[in-house]
Amino acid sequence: MLRYVMIAALAMMVAAASQPATANEGLVVKTSTHDAQTTMDRFEAIVLKKGLKVFARIDHAGGAKSVGQELSPTEVLIFGSPKLGTPLIQNARSFGLDLPLKVLVWQEADGSARLGYTPPADLAARHGATGVDKVIAKMTKALDAMTSAAAQP
Repeated sequence: MLRYVMIAALAMMVAAASQPATANEGLVVKTSTHDAQTTMDRFEAIVLKKGLKVFARIDHAGGAKSVGQELSPTEVLIFGSPKLGTPLIQNARSFGLDLPLKVLVWQEADGSARLGYTPPADLAARHGATGVDKVIAKMTKALDAMTSAAAQP
């Protein structure tokens, strides 16, 4: 009997290990009520209205088109607040790899648009930042509110 239980458990472990990881692990992903272009335009306008700095808006679909390839609308907005980000980088210099913040907006095959970003707490953990809970909480709240506002009617 124990042998059958062990074989069943092993089979389940192998099946679980063979499943591909979901593309959204470690991401917050929200569905927008708008198309991808409108969603990104709305998100950028919200970021600017909040007084944050936009460092870049990267059009991956445009890049693909420039080399003769196709990609559904996919853009990244790189933005942030040096006032909030600098202390994080001072705390853990490697944080500079993930700051300024980035939000990705893309169009799915069914035409729906999504917004995605890495949770600030995951970034802090990745870089071993300590004593930054208040800044991370503020970033988390702001990202949630801004992405939700961009996605809603």
